[in-house]
Amino acid sequence: MATSFQMSPQLEQIHGETRDNFRAIANGFQKLDKIKDLNRQSKQLEELTEKMRECKRLIKEFDREIKDEEGRNPPEVNKQLNDEKQSMIKELNSYVALRKTYMNTLGNKKVELFDMGAGASEPTAQENVQLASELSNQELINAGTKTMDETDQAIERSKQVVHQTIEVGTQTATTLKGQTEQMGRIVNELDSIQFSIKKASQLVKEIGRQVATDKCIMLFLLLIVCGVIAIIVVKIVNPKNKDIRDIPGLAPPAPSRRLLYVRTGQHFD
Repeated sequence: MATSFQMSPQLEQIHGETRDNFRAIANGFQKLDKIKDLNRQSKQLEELTEKMRECKRLIKEFDREIKDEEGRNPPEVNKQLNDEKQSMIKELNSYVALRKTYMNTLGNKKVELFDMGAGASEPTAQENVQLASELSNQELINAGTKTMDETDQAIERSKQVVHQTIEVGTQTATTLKGQTEQMGRIVNELDSIQFSIKKASQLVKEIGRQVATDKCIMLFLLLIVCGVIAIIVVKIVNPKNKDIRDIPGLAPPAPSRRLLYVRTGQHFD
C-alpha cells in the first residue's frame, strides 16, 4: 500500500520491509488452504509465525523512528505516520487472529506465536492468541502501543547508561591527558637536572685540576724559599765558607774589627 506523504529514507525502508512481509504472510495463508498434509501445514504456520515476529520487530523500529523524527516533522506528517503505524498494528493483529483459527483447526495449539521473552510474568503464546481474539481492534492497538512504549522506555534507560558511561570515559581521558602532560614536564625537568649535574661534574674536575696545579706551584715556591733561608743561615753562621756564593743583594757580614785607642802621652809614629 503506497503512502500519500513523504517519509524519511529510514522510515521508508522499514515501512517497505513490513509491507513486504505482510504480502508474504497473505500469500502464505492462501497457500495454506491448498496444503492437505497436516505436517506441511504445521511447518507453513511456523514460517508464517516467524514472519509475524519480524513484522512486530519492524513496527517497533518504525515507532522509534517516528519519535526520533517527531520534532523535525510537521504535526500533520506526524499524525499520518502514527496512523500508518496503527494500520500496520491492526493488520498484524488480524493475521494473529487468522493464525489462531488455523491453529485450532490443526489442533496444534502449543506452537508459539510471539517470543515475548522469558519470565513467569510474561504471557504465553497461547494466551496471546486468545487475547488477540477477544479484544477489539482498538484494544489490540492500545496493547501493542503499550508494549512498544515499555520497550522504548527500556531503550531510553539504556541510552542514559551509555551516555553516563561516555561522560565518565571523557573525564577519565581528560585526567589521563593532564597526567601525561605533567609526566612530560617532569621528564623535561629531570633532563635539565641531569644536564646541570653533568656540567657541575665537569666544573668540579676542572677546579680540581687547577687546585692540583696551584699546590704544585706553591710547593715549588716553598722549596725555593726554604733553600734561600738555608743559604742565608749558612752564610751567617760560616761566613768564610767559599763554597757558597754570595746572594745578590745580600751584604756579607762585617768583619770583626779591633778598636785602636791612644793612651795619654803616646802617639803614633
